Amino acid sequence: MPSNLPWYIIFIGSAVSIGIAKMSFGGLGNNPFNPALVGRVFLLLSFPVQMTSWPVKGASLSFDAVTNATPLGMLKEGVNAGTSVDVLMRDMPSYADFFFGMQSGSLGEVSAFAILLGLIYMIYRKIITWHIPVSMLVTIAVLTGLFWLLNPAKYVSPLFHLLTGGIMLGAVFMATDYVTSPFTHRGMILFGVGIGVLTVLIRLFGSYPEGVSFAILIMNAFVPMINKYVKEPRYGARTKKSK
Repeated sequence: MPSNLPWYIIFIGSAVSIGIAKMSFGGLGNNPFNPALVGRVFLLLSFPVQMTSWPVKGASLSFDAVTNATPLGMLKEGVNAGTSVDVLMRDMPSYADFFFGMQSGSLGEVSAFAILLGLIYMIYRKIITWHIPVSMLVTIAVLTGLFWLLNPAKYVSPLFHLLTGGIMLGAVFMATDYVTSPFTHRGMILFGVGIGVLTVLIRLFGSYPEGVSFAILIMNAFVPMINKYVKEPRYGARTKKSK
């Protein structure tokens, strides 16, 4: 959420996340969709102005805000207007600023450095595995890299995509949710690849500059099917190689 979002909008989002996305399906462990993303998408569609207003950069302890576009929004609007990517990138923050979070965006998603620290910590503590984050990030990097190589005047580099928007936050903290992600490692990789493909398609060809939340929610719907058809061999079962 934007750090200056009014408290009552946060309350509404929390009510939607808990009451609709979780409790209506039977409570903890029964929800098919990530509750946090359901709440965020609901607020984004219901309060688009408030959800795209950011505090003035450097104005600490200030309640002043400016409605401006995120780097993804600026890029989308400029490309649609026919401006070359090279020209648009001149007004963008540096990649170092992107990496450390000196950009417009929702609180918690702008610093790739902080999110990567969280990823390392959670993998070290065996809270999550690498399969979903790595497969998702690699898929996005490969696909956006191909488009960039084909037409660098229209498509931006994969590093820009990885460091902007909610890709890092979604890959590390949203897509890895235990309840709404597959059980097996192969299923997790398939899940991460699917999110990556959908994210790239929405970002490059959709009208909305961001696509991570929608991509994760769409793939959440496929998790039961992935769990059904992508299974580990049962203990003691004979494989084709052992016959």
